[in-house]
Amino acid sequence: MSDAADSTPRDGRSSSRLGQQRESDLYQRITDQVIEMLDQGVVPWRSPILGRTGGRSPRNLNSGKPYRGINTFLLAFTAYAKGYESAYWLTFNQAKERGGNVKRGEKSSMVVFWKQYETKDRQTGEPIKVPVLRYYNVFNIDQTENIPAPDAPVYTPTPFNPIEAAEAIVNGYQDPPAIEFGGSQAFYRPATDTVRMPEATRFEANESYYSTLLHELSHSSGHSKRLNRKLDTDPQPFGSPDYGREELVAEMSAAFLCGHAGIYPAVIQNTASYISGWLGILKQDKKLVIGAAGQAQRSADWILGVKPDAESVAPADSQLSG
Repeated sequence: MSDAADSTPRDGRSSSRLGQQRESDLYQRITDQVIEMLDQGVVPWRSPILGRTGGRSPRNLNSGKPYRGINTFLLAFTAYAKGYESAYWLTFNQAKERGGNVKRGEKSSMVVFWKQYETKDRQTGEPIKVPVLRYYNVFNIDQTENIPAPDAPVYTPTPFNPIEAAEAIVNGYQDPPAIEFGGSQAFYRPATDTVRMPEATRFEANESYYSTLLHELSHSSGHSKRLNRKLDTDPQPFGSPDYGREELVAEMSAAFLCGHAGIYPAVIQNTASYISGWLGILKQDKKLVIGAAGQAQRSADWILGVKPDAESVAPADSQLSG
């Protein structure tokens, strides 16, 4: 037995420290590579999800006309929250008339409109028209069966071969959020602690699928019951500085986790492009990446099962300053 071995505590703490040092070195290498790519300039970010149809205004399937007023917002928000791909909506009866049906258990969305009600003026007796608020219920085409959508996405599914190391990270996440599959959007919903993902065959490559999933899981590490980045207790609007900083944290955390899985060389270019895009929105330079890397490391460690000491976690509103 060597002298070095004699000096190692029996509880294995030196081995643990060595492992943590290796992880820290890996995180630093990835951070350095992202910054180097930012210095050199990167191509614009592109979605790795195939067949995305874009954000057309909600419209009625029968008339083809877009909804107006508050209905535009209500239906668009519902489609986003539920992950519907189509911009087209129709009533229960319209679905039946087309030979289709609404899926069992699906809930309708409300469309409101003003209808002119003919009556008489109480004082003069003259005929008048009074606007009365009315509503009817509609369903998105994604909630129906046997009704083709005019804006159905066109893409060729890619073969999906699970990557063992990446699967181990996902499956090893203790007390994870629920993961739902379907649609063409990937997002984390803090209010319900839920990750929404397209099917794996909708990604251009297996590595892109895992990179996206790890990005959304990294967002979930900020839930109040985990690292508490105030995602569910103080949500910020899209495009705001705090929202953008959280995107940097999640993308850097995903890059670190891809490093653990051995797949980051395949996705690092798009990672740098994504970060560059948010830096442009935030009007910040690459120094913000360094600030986000600290939070990202805590996020990646949490998902990997390395829990921080209570005193090592700074208040959520001060971790990304500077």
